[in-house]
Amino acid sequence: MNSTARAASMAGLLGATGVLHFLRPAVFDSIVPPQLGNRRLITYVSGVAELGCAVLLAVPATRRVGGVCTAALMIAVYPANIYSVQKYWHRPTARSIALARLPLQLPLVRSAWRIAREA
Repeated sequence: MNSTARAASMAGLLGATGVLHFLRPAVFDSIVPPQLGNRRLITYVSGVAELGCAVLLAVPATRRVGGVCTAALMIAVYPANIYSVQKYWHRPTARSIALARLPLQLPLVRSAWRIAREA
């Protein structure tokens, strides 16, 4: 996959997920670790961050910054993935989904970093 296609794919993923933060916020609220505070606010802020990264990736002039910001965002949301494993540990199907998300963050970080390097 070339750099432009990689950036477009990542922008599409982030754009769709960012919109979902506003259409279905309760889903995202549920995996925000409670010690972080206002779950709904964090859901909305992370949705805005995802949409912002999507825009940065979509515009060639800001793609490098978008790649760096996206890599940082993927790292920043990792605690929510860890929390969801803990939260759903006693529900086998939900636990399996939560566990599957953990290693998926690494390719997302690597892809975002690669976009930044190639921009």
